[in-house]
Amino acid sequence: MTAPPSTTEQSVSDVRDYRTPESLPRPSGRLTKEDLDPLVKDAGEGNPAAIHNLLQMIEPVVVRYCRARMGGRDLSYLSADDVAQEVCLAVLKALPDYQDRGGSFLYLVHAIAANKVADAYRAVARDRSEPVPELPERPLIGNEPETHALHLDLGARLGRLLASLPRVQQEILTLRIAVGFSAQETAEALGISAGNVRVTQHRALTRLRGMIGDTDF
Repeated sequence: MTAPPSTTEQSVSDVRDYRTPESLPRPSGRLTKEDLDPLVKDAGEGNPAAIHNLLQMIEPVVVRYCRARMGGRDLSYLSADDVAQEVCLAVLKALPDYQDRGGSFLYLVHAIAANKVADAYRAVARDRSEPVPELPERPLIGNEPETHALHLDLGARLGRLLASLPRVQQEILTLRIAVGFSAQETAEALGISAGNVRVTQHRALTRLRGMIGDTDF
């Protein structure tokens, strides 16, 4: 007699099967520590409903983040959605061992997502048969050749500008603008204060405006 699949196996299967539309909506609920903690606790104890609800909350965020960091392009055999799927699986596997030490669960999700995106770029860099693309700020849209070429050029220039910022400024702009996090959610994901997020975001945007004004952007 075959044993029924475990809760974890069922959840992994659910994540593997997800296929999202081109643009995912941001979850309507907040993703702050106080809202996530009860759900994370139940999910870590193997509650199937809690695991499903938690994945429903973080999946759009993870996909938006990966698409923003990877620009909607394929890296070798990995697309942004492939990387997002890996992130969701990794988060799911980390749930049973997750311990609340005062920080937010978003910090773990962001750390896993950032590492998976970095791994994807490192994998492409090792494959000399595939050129390493620039890291544009937003995914490319439109299928017409002229539109595609214009977006490609714009994405490359935006990517170069964004890449010139310090890493924390890049992450804050990605989470605040592309993902749609509030200042508090961004702060919890990065392990800094909301005030620091606002100040750093202002400095990053000011710096970008200055660079655009100094170039033939």
